[in-house]
Amino acid sequence: MNHTAGALAFAACLAWLAGACDGGPAGAREGVSLTDARAKMVREQLAGPGRGITNARVLEVMGRVPRHEFVPASEQDEAYHDHPLPIGHGQTISQPYIVAFMTEALDPKPTDRVLEIGTGSGYQAAVLGELVAEVYSIEIVKPLAEQARETLQRLGYQNVRVKAGDGHQGWPEHAPFDAIIVTCAPEHVPQPLIDQLQDGGKMIVPVGGGFQQDLVLLVKQGKEVRQRAVLPVRFVPMTGQAGDPPTR
Repeated sequence: MNHTAGALAFAACLAWLAGACDGGPAGAREGVSLTDARAKMVREQLAGPGRGITNARVLEVMGRVPRHEFVPASEQDEAYHDHPLPIGHGQTISQPYIVAFMTEALDPKPTDRVLEIGTGSGYQAAVLGELVAEVYSIEIVKPLAEQARETLQRLGYQNVRVKAGDGHQGWPEHAPFDAIIVTCAPEHVPQPLIDQLQDGGKMIVPVGGGFQQDLVLLVKQGKEVRQRAVLPVRFVPMTGQAGDPPTR
């Protein structure tokens, strides 16, 4: 996309955010306060100064997906604020900026098939579900997987599949994937996930233990995997069977 076209798309997205945020699978009518809160979230937390999310499709979808539907009732007043929220079982939903940042890093296409590791409450899967053709999401905490599946189905996300399982092994039956997003932090990138990434595909994953984590973007080109750290972060640790470190 050239600079002029990009500017026009971005302006159109912001203009859209100034109006109603209905539409898409989750486009049920809402109170004005929720719609306004979501639009403000996009303007200030994502597209605002110092944040730099510019992908018009990502901004539009972030302004449409009802984050309050993916948090406990006791946390809904905080749904569009700039911080993570607890979702039970020691897990959290990432702050909106991180969701948008990771999504934009993958540069999702409408024809993509995406694997997500760490479904949580299903919010990231919903965002992806409006941007790509198919989403396959794995959650190791079975009650969270079941709840996320129910929420996504209730909101109409028919292109998102959720299963309970160990994300270290990926979902080989549906590989290869055009993109993989990991929303929990392994000590190292699991080799099965690299193997299931399409040639030319991208993976975004927080890597590290304790308080030392970096969000790493990997790009697979043939037998070569290029990676670079893009943002210091703090995610819940990835649990399950880690297996051996990936081969270099």
